[in-house]
Amino acid sequence: MPNATLPSGRLGRAKRLLLQASLCAAAAAAISPALAQGSAAKPLKPVTIALGTQVLNVSYPWLTLPIALGYWKDEGYDVKVITVGGSLQGIQQMVAGAVDFAQLNSTGLIQANTDNNVPVRGLMGTGVIDWGVGVMQDGPIKSIKDLKGKKIGIFSLGTGGVPLLKGYLRSNGIDPDKDVQIIATGAGAPALEALKADRVQALMFWGSALAGFENAGTKLRVLYEPEWRRMPDFTFGTMQKTIDSDPAMVEAIARGAAKATLFAMTNPECTLKIHWKNFPSTKPTGADEATLVKWDLKLLETQLDTMKQAHQMHGGKLIGAIDAQAYERMQQFMLKEGLIKRTVPVQSMLISKPGFVEAINRFDHSAVIEAAKACKGL
Repeated sequence: MPNATLPSGRLGRAKRLLLQASLCAAAAAAISPALAQGSAAKPLKPVTIALGTQVLNVSYPWLTLPIALGYWKDEGYDVKVITVGGSLQGIQQMVAGAVDFAQLNSTGLIQANTDNNVPVRGLMGTGVIDWGVGVMQDGPIKSIKDLKGKKIGIFSLGTGGVPLLKGYLRSNGIDPDKDVQIIATGAGAPALEALKADRVQALMFWGSALAGFENAGTKLRVLYEPEWRRMPDFTFGTMQKTIDSDPAMVEAIARGAAKATLFAMTNPECTLKIHWKNFPSTKPTGADEATLVKWDLKLLETQLDTMKQAHQMHGGKLIGAIDAQAYERMQQFMLKEGLIKRTVPVQSMLISKPGFVEAINRFDHSAVIEAAKACKGL
């Protein structure tokens, strides 16, 4: 075919059109990466978790490590953990819509469902009851019965430890409303100072808190009901309406917590280092570095012990699994001790979504273990 030629006028117009097309293509090439990047950088959905403590220290790795290691960001969520006065406050915050999740004591979870008809649901079992009543080791109190007429300090009157304490006292012949005075002391140094100054004669606290008091140089005798160690306590929970309205978010947040649990259990020392790096204000002071490491590692390992006990109690296979029978034992214990007035089908207070625990364990376990061993993320 012979070469076609255009008249000079049409040739000029063609050149202008070609130039315009080239410029448009160049502009598109220049902005398309930005557009692609913008579409990839989808805004993270904000999520808030309530935790009943004053200081978000190293003993909550399933809630702090996912933030430090980006587990929740990878799932598409910007998670904030706030501190509240205890399980009761956490539930109140969820009911009010101020937070999406709360770390609960099993007593708070059960009472919410049995006594108050509040549809709180347990998502993950994260601990057994490791609470205890700490008294001065060289003091006159040798048994729980010696607390009659005494003052007992506790973090908050809204925490799940209060009904446990009252049941323990009642089962040993002490009326918790008449024979003792239960006082909110807060946690940490104020609580320990109250004990040392004899403003209270005992402190009812969870395991890592008691370990912290001993880190501060106070030798304690810890009294507790042996049955507590065979019952569930710390439970990660949310409202039924949250499960119904955003099941994908509930699953993703729980999966991040499960990954962090595996990481922390694999390498506690690395977990401590990562925590200090990302939450420097929670690092203890007042001693040399080796002593500080020893102190916080004791807190963490105390917490990991109760997490491991819970893992075994709930079947020993899937992280975060919940055994309904364990919560039924807890419910019956509370009924016996007069801590609740009635019972409900225990499954009604736990997430009922089929395959939920399998879904939150659907991640590369070996990759998390290897990352923990290599201390990636530090």
